[in-house]
Amino acid sequence: MNKKYAELDFPAWFDGKDVNEAAFCREFLSKNKLIYTDNAFFTPDGRLTDPLLLKEKIYAELECCAAKNIPHTISNIVEIMKLAAHAESFPTKPDEIHVQNGTLRIDGSFLAGRSEIVRSRFPIAYNPQAEEPVVWLRFLSDLLYPEDIPTFQEYIGYCLVPSTKGQRMMILKGEGGEGRSQIGPVLARLFGCNMKDGRIAKISDNRFARADLEHIHLLVDDDMKMEALKQTNYVKSIVTAQDKMDLERKSVQSYQGWMYARLLAFSNGDLQSLYDRSNGFYRRQLILTTKEKPANRVDDPDIAEKMKREVEGIFLWAFEGLQRLAANSFRFTESPRTLNNREYVKRDVNNAIDFMESTGYIRLKADMSVTSKELYAIYGIWCDENGLTPIRQRSFSDFLTRTHS
Repeated sequence: MNKKYAELDFPAWFDGKDVNEAAFCREFLSKNKLIYTDNAFFTPDGRLTDPLLLKEKIYAELECCAAKNIPHTISNIVEIMKLAAHAESFPTKPDEIHVQNGTLRIDGSFLAGRSEIVRSRFPIAYNPQAEEPVVWLRFLSDLLYPEDIPTFQEYIGYCLVPSTKGQRMMILKGEGGEGRSQIGPVLARLFGCNMKDGRIAKISDNRFARADLEHIHLLVDDDMKMEALKQTNYVKSIVTAQDKMDLERKSVQSYQGWMYARLLAFSNGDLQSLYDRSNGFYRRQLILTTKEKPANRVDDPDIAEKMKREVEGIFLWAFEGLQRLAANSFRFTESPRTLNNREYVKRDVNNAIDFMESTGYIRLKADMSVTSKELYAIYGIWCDENGLTPIRQRSFSDFLTRTHS
């Protein structure tokens, strides 16, 4: 140790002149619960979303000792800490919801306290005595048909756990002005940093967009574009991901990361694909249609703030939906309207379905045959006579192969 400072009481990681960065990390980790895995730091508060918070905490420890090049020292310590705090395995727990005062499990059991390191923690407390969220329930009653509210309830509850067992995304479709935009701020209050605003079209077009959803529970697209998606594989992979998937970031080698983000979109139209007419793309969509706005309804500009104040009750409401969904093996409640919405979208983008069910143009008999080229010509006549635009011949042939091979 430097003789000048030999009599002073310095931390073990400081010799009076220089900081022993590795020793600092050991002491820091002995006092703070922290691990590094899957390209992120995790604490009992969940994922550390802002690296500056960690740097501020390190600076508070260094301030009394380090006098030169502090930013460089802090950056070095953070990099060393990624190694010192690295955890090989940190699997998700799909039956647990971590809240401010403990951990709630799907079976209804609650463990108070927040001592363990977790992947996510919601910014609300579990209060089984919370009042019923009357403003929220009245808002949903005005927005959705009664038989569709349980579906929405189950979906919001589904987003509370890091699981994609439900294999669905949700679209709320309406003409506009019904009040759907008020849902986003309420969910942001419920989910906190576990939710992101984003665009489904960006996920479809940009191969780097999926990595932005790593560790996120919910992506909300509050104004989904009406243009049909050029490709659907990225969207489908997010909806159905049940394990780590390959993620890419700019200028970084691809890596395996956990993906359990659920997608919720508000739109004036349907989510369609230019080329993917497979049943798999459409069956992954839960499509709820909103009620028309009454002509004499007077909107409350403060309704979102009022609903935010009911967040503990909204959490209980969503948890009830999650429990119902889990009891039904993660199969969502779907009203006849919701089922018809999905079938309509599927047929709207692929009129070959209606053609194959039409009469007067073709007959399906076991002892008769026709080439795909001949059948496409007949289909073209059917489209012309019904004022419809035919799909491409390749798409038509692919459809026949999937459904009538």
